[in-house]
Amino acid sequence: MTTPTIAANDPCWCGSGRRYKRCHRVADLDPERAVAEEARRRAAELEAEKYVRPGRLSPRREVPADIPRPAYTLDKHGRPRDRDSARPKDAETIELMRAAGRAAAEVLAAVGAAVRPGITTDDLDAVAHAECIARGGYPSPLGYNGFPKSMCTSVNEVICHGIPDSTVLKDGDIVNCDVTIFLGGVHGDTNATFLVGDVDADTRRLVDVTRECLDVGIAAVRPGNRVRDIGRAIQDHAEGHGFGVVRAFVGHGIGRSFHSDPQVYHYDNPAARTLLEPGMTFTIEPMITIGDWHHEMWDDGWTAVTADRSRTAQFEHTLVVTDSGAEILTRA
Repeated sequence: MTTPTIAANDPCWCGSGRRYKRCHRVADLDPERAVAEEARRRAAELEAEKYVRPGRLSPRREVPADIPRPAYTLDKHGRPRDRDSARPKDAETIELMRAAGRAAAEVLAAVGAAVRPGITTDDLDAVAHAECIARGGYPSPLGYNGFPKSMCTSVNEVICHGIPDSTVLKDGDIVNCDVTIFLGGVHGDTNATFLVGDVDADTRRLVDVTRECLDVGIAAVRPGNRVRDIGRAIQDHAEGHGFGVVRAFVGHGIGRSFHSDPQVYHYDNPAARTLLEPGMTFTIEPMITIGDWHHEMWDDGWTAVTADRSRTAQFEHTLVVTDSGAEILTRA
């Protein structure tokens, strides 16, 4: 066509209502450049579609009034008022933690069984919420420091603390589901990364090695060792397979408090000199990455993603130190 005689700031000839320079000017003056720019724009859109984006949140799910709640639910911001020490737990508390741990494992298994292409992360949250209540427990994340849902769902490049929403899981995704239940006055905390449909070989290898990292971390638990030994074992295994270890998020003491000392680093941290003693209870929950282990935060203040948007996986158990090693409390 003949290029119209029109000023750059005039309305475009096509009737779109936009200025000519913002609409058809490039296409009229340099069609090849216009085609190239459209190709670049579409390529950028396709690249962005590969990564997780915030979805819509459903209303907060309610918990029946007769179910006992952790103390932080009494604070309008969900802030814990006190915190357990790292001291070993007594036999009564450990027995309560066995029950809470088994319940958490059962809830996680139910969530994992629901993972499939086409389900939303909010649907998975509904499963976790209902399973906690069916066991007479409170879903510990709900309201904790203001967290709006009953579990964490972290998809693909999301390291941890993803908020369940309208995000639809697709074939080839992975999703880390982090479940904690408050039952009998104590918390049981566990998570696992699940494959969604047909997942590529590199991602499967990441998930397998991450599970192994949890195993070698648990194997390093014994009286007389230090927290540092756990992190060293995990880092050696992950990096030996070419993967990265996230530094910013750690395992933690657990019991009547959701989080307490000791902080359990998943890398060799010389400052992690806490001595392991029988009766101590804590989580080990390595977060392993295919690429860069550094993280960035979404604006929601919760969701952490890998800086290079590479995939990441996580597994977690709650355990107690025994006279000869560790007992895993979060097994069904």
